[in-house]
Amino acid sequence: MPPIASNPLLGIVLHAVGASFAATCYTPEKRVRGWSWQTYWLTQASFCWLLLPLLGAWLTIPQLAAVLAEAPKPAMWHSFFLGAAYGIGGTAFGISIRYIGFSLTYAIAVGLSSVLGTLIPPLFKGTLAATLSKPGAEWIIAGIAIGTLGIAGAGWAGRLKERDLSAQQLSGDFSLVKGFLLSLLAGVLSAVYGFALEAGEPIAEVATAHGAGVFRGNVVYIFSNTGAFLTTSLYCLYLHARHQSIGEFVRLPAGQPEAALPVNFLMAAITGLFWYGQFFFYNLGHVRMGSYKFTSWAIHMILLVLISNLVGVVLREWRECRRLTLQTISVAFIVLVAAVLSLTYGNYLGG
Repeated sequence: MPPIASNPLLGIVLHAVGASFAATCYTPEKRVRGWSWQTYWLTQASFCWLLLPLLGAWLTIPQLAAVLAEAPKPAMWHSFFLGAAYGIGGTAFGISIRYIGFSLTYAIAVGLSSVLGTLIPPLFKGTLAATLSKPGAEWIIAGIAIGTLGIAGAGWAGRLKERDLSAQQLSGDFSLVKGFLLSLLAGVLSAVYGFALEAGEPIAEVATAHGAGVFRGNVVYIFSNTGAFLTTSLYCLYLHARHQSIGEFVRLPAGQPEAALPVNFLMAAITGLFWYGQFFFYNLGHVRMGSYKFTSWAIHMILLVLISNLVGVVLREWRECRRLTLQTISVAFIVLVAAVLSLTYGNYLGG
């Protein structure tokens, strides 16, 4: 089968689609009524980390049973266990949003994940220096640096927003300390997901031999995402046992006139579909990035911060903020766009 042609511009577009799914995946939660957090989170995790990866692989990987039979077992286990660590980070990520909102959580967690998840895998493999000796490397380095600056700016804007909302007693569940610590944990463990995908590369190679083409990475999600589902479900089931809330799956608590089980399940399913959507399009973008494939993680994360903050604007999270706060997030938007353009041009030159 011929190799997949390098097309960084198309890859960037596909990464943007995936980032858009990731940036909006939590918005359906606002329509959930009568469910505890653990009920909602376990339901959406069942879709994004278990059911949809299996369905996606079944629909896009030719001779899936043969691929799984031929693929090396160590690669499966490595991807699974690294995905389990990512699942802990994903759970921390979801809890953090409750305390500091979309914008600040994405800025901290995704910013840290962007740097670690981009640079550590090629450093670990010993290929970073050789890769950065190719044409366009200076634009790649600049893009990563500018992106880190833009993410920091978005984080500072989120901090200003937290102060503004607290000053006006509109903060709700805001807790900067809890949210910050959870975001740090989420950022570190989310970066591990890149290792989970890298560990599953031998499985993807078998899928390529069977004609999977650009969808080759979908078979890896069977293992990396299932590992994430394991750790997530264990934590949610622990919370169910502690709060005796497992019955919410079949009957809502009394005193919830606006709640409806079908609506709750639908909203959780949409959340799971959107979260899985980022994985699906990430793979489609990644395979087209050419010489600088390792920048896919940075591109995806920078776009995620950019789009998630735009979502925050649309959801009116910033409506009561001071002019300084709005100016700060506006500058962060410009810097993030510049980072994406730099990375895009660097990949274009390298391709």
